[in-house]
Amino acid sequence: MEQRKCSFCGEILEPGTGILFAKKDGSSYYFCSSKCKNNFGLGRLPRRTVWTEQGRAYLKKA
Repeated sequence: MEQRKCSFCGEILEPGTGILFAKKDGSSYYFCSSKCKNNFGLGRLPRRTVWTEQGRAYLKKA
């Protein structure tokens, strides 16, 4: 099975779980939860959100 990561927070998705969001231009995004999907829809940047993988690296929290 193919391992997928959440497009917003970077968490690894278990096979058969998560939400697939496909845009009209053909790009697809995978989300682990509605929290990630809603933050993406609001235009928030993962690197400025503390609880994401990119955010922890950018803000030097871990």
